[in-house]
Amino acid sequence: MTAPAAVVVAPELMALLRGRVSDRLAAHGAQLSDTRRRAVIAEYIAEELLTYAGEIITAGRTPLSRQTEAALARALRDSFLGLGGLQPLLDDPQVEDIFVNGCDNVWVRTTDGRSRRVPPVATTDEELVDLVRTAAARSGQEERRFDRGSPGLSLRLPDGQRLFAVMAVSKRPSVSIRRNVLHQVTLDDLVDRGELTPGLRELVAAMVRARKNLVICGGTGAGKTTLLRAAAAAISPSERIVTVEDAFELGLDENIDAHPNTTALQQREPNLEGVGGIDMATMVTWGLRMRPDRVIVGESRGAEAVPMLLAMSQGNDGSMCTVHASSSKQALTRLAMYVMQAPERLTFDAANVLIGQAVDFVLHLDVATDGTRVLSSVRQVLETDGTQVPSNEIYRPGPDRRAVPAAPLRADTLDDLIAAGLPPDLLDQDRW
Repeated sequence: MTAPAAVVVAPELMALLRGRVSDRLAAHGAQLSDTRRRAVIAEYIAEELLTYAGEIITAGRTPLSRQTEAALARALRDSFLGLGGLQPLLDDPQVEDIFVNGCDNVWVRTTDGRSRRVPPVATTDEELVDLVRTAAARSGQEERRFDRGSPGLSLRLPDGQRLFAVMAVSKRPSVSIRRNVLHQVTLDDLVDRGELTPGLRELVAAMVRARKNLVICGGTGAGKTTLLRAAAAAISPSERIVTVEDAFELGLDENIDAHPNTTALQQREPNLEGVGGIDMATMVTWGLRMRPDRVIVGESRGAEAVPMLLAMSQGNDGSMCTVHASSSKQALTRLAMYVMQAPERLTFDAANVLIGQAVDFVLHLDVATDGTRVLSSVRQVLETDGTQVPSNEIYRPGPDRRAVPAAPLRADTLDDLIAAGLPPDLLDQDRW
């Protein structure tokens, strides 16, 4: 069935009524609490719509339809309390990604993998920039600039969506928003969605319980953060966790029942004078001083790889991170590159030794031929002699990119996983 067409609100009418409501709000100054402000805005919007309806009738014109009036009320509410034209897209459970290439060239990708163009989210590019600045101001995080001096902005919106925006370095301001459909997720949820087999669920859960160090890799939008959250759900609530991210996204600290003893750290951008910035590597180092049982790095792509790998190899067993890579084998090469580029300037051999001592398993995510995100490869990292990082692919991509059993686990590792609850004959029986 074809979805009904969205009601388009005239920008001139929107600007007129928004100005009237703004003028009335200005009389309150900053005296209203958040709850009272919401109530007052709703009251003023209803009153101004009623006043406008009277003006139209008096002028002998056709009043607005109920659908148009409802759409106008929502747009006005979103402009004061939400993110304007972006808010309906953020509220749509079927929208997974939002791409804004200038105010009037807007696309969304839905949960079924389809892309479509949607109406403009702002009347001008300047208004779009103001929307992004509003998002930064409402994020509740450290001040995040968005101007010609700081043309890139990465932040987590209040409902958990990840926003990245650029201006000045692009012809038009551009915004990308990634919505996490599954914010609090378990491995069972991924089985229900067809992303894991029951056997892979048991294997990943056993890795977490056995305190194996995991690197989760894949391309953009492959579901790395979702799998990381799901794996973390298998961690005992009694353990202390420290998460480190460039912008808050994991949200493990918000799930008080599952992770009551969690501290979330986020890198900080420099201020207007270019000072006060704290990078990911420093955040990881600080996190290790907080006596965590596990350290979880939202995404490793730079110098933070060194303290993270040191943490994994020096007592913080069971730690996890994500890496952008096109295969489980490439993830190891990426980590070596990050280590060699870090200020410590470790050699290639030293980088391999560090990786071989720190990482136990690499899990690679891909998109199956039917469009489903799936766990495609599981690679066990073996001891290294420094010249390379040897590994065995326990699960390899099948014809449709879903993981199928391949090489056997090392006997001592298999014993560890069995002791953590893994069925002994899992690899022989597991099939999609």
